[in-house]
Amino acid sequence: MANVSLADVKTLRERLGTGMVDTKNALVEADGDLEKATELLRLKGAKGNAKRADRSTSEGLVAAVQSATATTMIELACETDFVAKSEKFVNLGETVLAALADSGAETLDAALAVPSGSGTVGSTIDDQAATLGEKVELRRVVRVPGDRFEVYLHRTSKDLPPQVGVVVSYTGDDAETARSVAQHIAFADPQVISRDEVPAEQVERERAIVTEIAKGEGKPEAALPKIIEGRITGYFKQIALLDQDYAKDNKQSVGKVLQTAGVAVTGFSRFKVGA
Repeated sequence: MANVSLADVKTLRERLGTGMVDTKNALVEADGDLEKATELLRLKGAKGNAKRADRSTSEGLVAAVQSATATTMIELACETDFVAKSEKFVNLGETVLAALADSGAETLDAALAVPSGSGTVGSTIDDQAATLGEKVELRRVVRVPGDRFEVYLHRTSKDLPPQVGVVVSYTGDDAETARSVAQHIAFADPQVISRDEVPAEQVERERAIVTEIAKGEGKPEAALPKIIEGRITGYFKQIALLDQDYAKDNKQSVGKVLQTAGVAVTGFSRFKVGA
């Protein structure tokens, strides 16, 4: 049996975050060779990752990073809140963001293939999943282009990293209003900026639904057009940012608030962990 020192065990545990017993056993199997033991532990972790592939990931974090011409936001997911709030998991999020910041990656596949350390973002996540002992995955990534940005990251619990993230790109000089609108988006979850962005066929489907509902309620035939248009307006308030009642003053629409401030939202994205 190899003479395994406590110093070597400590070094390897700090490098990989593995358990005491697993680390010592790997060093024994590798005859005290740190690099070989590292390889053995990574292989063991990879096998564990494969076994965890079908597990659900409902916890995690949202994080964002800005570059000169875009802001990239990610949702990094794991299985439990215990791992989500761990230093290793939060640091992994920072590592992934650092790799993606200037990469131009706009899709999940492209992001996973971006170089990171001696491998890729995907392999870096897999390696950390092996040491964390849970399924960890980059669930979503978005790149919002623009010249000016506001990023709002919301913690649903003081013990956890941000669970809701919003990126807003805008024109204008009122950063305070832009940030306030980012906070509104975190709360109201609009799907588009303007009602003009809603596909016509989607509007017609909604119109058909509310028409059928109004008729089923026995509304007078003469009143149907006004009732239907009122409900379509309500539909736009649900999904179109500019039509929504402003969260900080529901007597104004978001569109009116932006117009008064001389701000125009050119793009946005909202992530919520697990949603």
